[in-house]
Amino acid sequence: MYPFEESKQSENTYIRIFSKDTDEYDLKWHWDEEDRIVQSLEKTDWEFQFDNELPISFDKEIFIPKGVIHRIIKGTGDLKLKVIKYD
Repeated sequence: MYPFEESKQSENTYIRIFSKDTDEYDLKWHWDEEDRIVQSLEKTDWEFQFDNELPISFDKEIFIPKGVIHRIIKGTGDLKLKVIKYD
């Protein structure tokens, strides 16, 4: 159903892995039901993009407010993210 594998690390922290074999079509524009912070756990050329903004690298934490449209842009290799969700 989702283009990633996810494992729960704690109450609100998850590790997500997007495979290098992920189809770009599956990385759709979307919004989330809660605020969250995402951070790459490894150096990567995958990118993050908010609607109506230029793509940015995963070289630092990215805060994603609830309801804000965004997407991930595929790079090479796998993408391993730490995701912290806030209600």
